[in-house]
Parts: sequence; structure tokens; C-alpha cells
Amino acid sequence: MRPNETSVLQKPVCANMDPPAKARNRRAAVEPSAVPDGGYAWFILLSCFLVFGLTFGVIKAFGVFYVDIHQYFETTAAGTSWITSIAVATIHVVAPVASALSARCSHRSVVVMGGLMCSVGVVLGAFARNLTELYVTVGFLNGFGYALTWTPTVTMLGMYFEKRRPVANALASSGECILTFILTPLFQLLIDSFSWRGALLILGGLQLNLCVCGMLLRPLKATRDVPHVNEAGEEGLSMQLLPKEDLDDTKPSFRTETELNTSQGSDQDAKETPSSTKDCTKSAKRTKVRTTVLKYVDYTLITNGRFMVYSMFGVFAALGFFAPSLFLVPYARSKGIEEYQAAALMSISAVLDLFGRVFFGWLANLRLVETVQQLTVTVILLGTVLLLCPLATSFSELVAFSAAHGLVYGATVAIHITVLPEVVGVQRLGSALGFFMLIRSSGGLLGPPIAGFFIDKMDNYGTGFLMSGVALIVSALFLLILHQMNRRSQGTKSRDMDIQS
Repeated sequence: MRPNETSVLQKPVCANMDPPAKARNRRAAVEPSAVPDGGYAWFILLSCFLVFGLTFGVIKAFGVFYVDIHQYFETTAAGTSWITSIAVATIHVVAPVASALSARCSHRSVVVMGGLMCSVGVVLGAFARNLTELYVTVGFLNGFGYALTWTPTVTMLGMYFEKRRPVANALASSGECILTFILTPLFQLLIDSFSWRGALLILGGLQLNLCVCGMLLRPLKATRDVPHVNEAGEEGLSMQLLPKEDLDDTKPSFRTETELNTSQGSDQDAKETPSSTKDCTKSAKRTKVRTTVLKYVDYTLITNGRFMVYSMFGVFAALGFFAPSLFLVPYARSKGIEEYQAAALMSISAVLDLFGRVFFGWLANLRLVETVQQLTVTVILLGTVLLLCPLATSFSELVAFSAAHGLVYGATVAIHITVLPEVVGVQRLGSALGFFMLIRSSGGLLGPPIAGFFIDKMDNYGTGFLMSGVALIVSALFLLILHQMNRRSQGTKSRDMDIQS
């Protein structure tokens, strides 16, 4: 046996798995290809537009059902509000599951499955005999389906757009406004014609269109087909879709560990010992398991300080986001406004919401100020508008409130998802969106019932708006903290660059 053959055999197994040249080839293989920002991306945008409308648009328009269900079951305001609250909370809690399923199966199949679940949940809700059955069907099942449709579609939109991402998010989320504008009077007409049960049956059929939205989702193809192979020999997560600056900034933990193990293996001595071979085998197995898990759920996000601060913003913002839409129509009815005028208030809010999303999304795309700063201003304005709502008593005053609320709400929603990839990087957007929604779920779950509790105690719907306004003002404090963290991070990078130069 020649000496060089002997040395090869004496090397530990893990040291011989990945020589330095192969490591260099792997790093070259994950160089990103350009994100389209056009072409088929506009069909993804259309799909996301309809998904926003048939999920959150329906949730906002559900306030029309609130009055009839409240009267039919003769329950409290807090009891009825749990229907919407459970749906919103389920969307948030199931979001990480939707992200993992999308990575394991495909975005298209998950969205189609979610559309079917939404339709079945609403149709079963039409036959509910009590509030508990409505909680399970229109609340939980429908919310579960919403999560399976909304999360993968928004993730795909972030993959297909880079330079135009703020505008794309704004245009997609405008589907919520347009369908709220259409569905609110439509639901009132359907309830008057077929009762709230018949209206739910028709809504269940309408939500089958979510399956069509799922069929529009097509995987983004990279310009080069180079697989990423880990130490265990299995195919890993492709990073060919990722912008280079995001790839360098965030450095996913599974890639870092892979390269670390590669460099460690190449530097080991040629001497073989039983303990070193055993340790290398265990290390390879741990790396394999961790890499596999991180392909579907990037749990290391919980150690990201900026992400956790932004998630706390999401919790308090969710406390104030959903209650106003649910209680606006009942509040107007309590002030003596007739039913179709009360429903028109939601349509007015939706029109200004649409304008706010498109205009402020375009403004964010100009990068005149940092997106976090713009979001902070809009959140404070939204909280202030809600605090002023109880002063509105006449129809004209309520029209002014609805218009102001819709405009500032649209300005907030247009950019709050855009901030997320800026915090964690676009390649971690899928997992980050899932975890963000999961953490925010507590706010979405408790917001409407807490507002309903104050309404029942004070016998005044205006107290629900006060609670929402206070929650939003508190959420803005976390955005200020995030802004300071961003400035410190930028200062640290600038000093490091100066030292290197």
C-alpha cells in the first residue's frame, strides 16, 4: 500500500467528507440569481390580492353579521366577538405550521388545502345551533384555513419581488380594502334576503376561490440548477433566490454550522482514534438533524433581539387592529344610524384604506425615511384617531372618523410586513412570518374580547375604541426601541468597516 493511500485511510471519517475545495464550490453554488420583479410575479401579486380580500377582507366585513348573530343567540358583546377573535388568533397560531408545510410540500398545495378548509368551516357554521359551534366552525376551522392560504402566498410574494417589494405588498394588501368595500353591503343584502345562515352558505361558496389563488402560485426557478449538499449527503435548502446583501447580513445558522464543520474537518490531523471517529459521527448526525429542522422552521429567530422587539410591537398592535372593524357597525347602530348607512361606514373606511395602502406603500418605496420611522408615525396617528372616536355621534361625524381611520390604517398595514424582511433578511421571511404571526396571536385573540368586556361593563361601544387606541400607542414604543437598535447596529458595522480599511 502506498503512503498516500495509508494517510487517506487513517483520516477520521468526518474529516474526509468535505475537503476545502468542495467547500469553496458549495459557497459558489449558492450565489443568488436575480429576483424577477416582473413577468409572472404579477400573477403572484394577483393571487395575493385575492387572498387578502377573501381572508382579512371577510374578517373586517364580518361586523355586519355581528348584530344579527348577537340578537339571534341573545348573548353578550364579548361572547359574540369571540367568533372573530378565535379566527384571528388561529391565523396567527397556525402560521408557523403553514410555513413548515409549504417548505415540506409546496406553497400551491398548502393554499389549495386551506381554501377547502375555509369553505367547509363557513358552510358548517351556517348550521350552528349555538355560539360554541360557531367558535369551532367560523372561528377555528375558518381561521385555520386562512392561515394555510395567507402565509404561503405572502411568502411567495416576498420571493418574487425585491426592488418593488413595498409597492407589491401595498398593492396585494389593497385586496383587503376593495373586497371589504364590496362585501360589506353585499353581506347586509344577503342577510336581509336569506338571513345570516343563508349569507354564510353563500360566503362558503365564495371562499372556494382561494383554491384558484393557490393554483396561480408557481415555484420561482433559479437561473442555475446547482444543488446544495450538506455533510450527510442530503440536499439542503437552496439559497439561489436570495439577494446577496441579505445573504451576507443574516447568515443563517445552519449554513454557518455547515461551513464550520467543513473547516474543522479539513484541519484535523490524519491520526485516527476511536473516540474522534465516534465524536465526528455524532456531530454529523446532530448537524443533519438540525439542518433538516431549519429547512422547515428557523427556530433560531427567537434569539434575534430585533425580531423579538418587533414581535412585541405586533402583539400590542393586534390588540387594537381588529376590534374597531368589528364594532364600528354596532357602534353606529347604537347611535341611531340605520343599518345600510352603518354598513356604508365600513365601505367608506375601505376606500380610504385602499388609498392609504397604495400611496404610503409607494412612499415607502422611495426610501425617503427609514421604514421603521414611517411605521412609527402611522401607528401613533392610528391610535390617536381611535381615541377620538367616541366624540363622533352623528352620521357625518362617523363618516369623518371612518375616513380618517381607513386612511391611517391603510398606511400602517401597507408597510408593517415590509419591515419584517428588513429585520431578519428575505431568506428567513417564511419562518419569520410564521413566528411573528404566532407571537402576535395573543393580541389577535384577546383584542376583541377585551374590547367587548369594556363595552359590556360600560354599556358603551365607544370604550372598545378607547382600548384599541391605547394598545396601539403602546405598540409604537416598541418601534422606537427597534429604531434605536437599528441605529446601534449600523454604527457597529460602520466602525468595523473603518477598522478593516
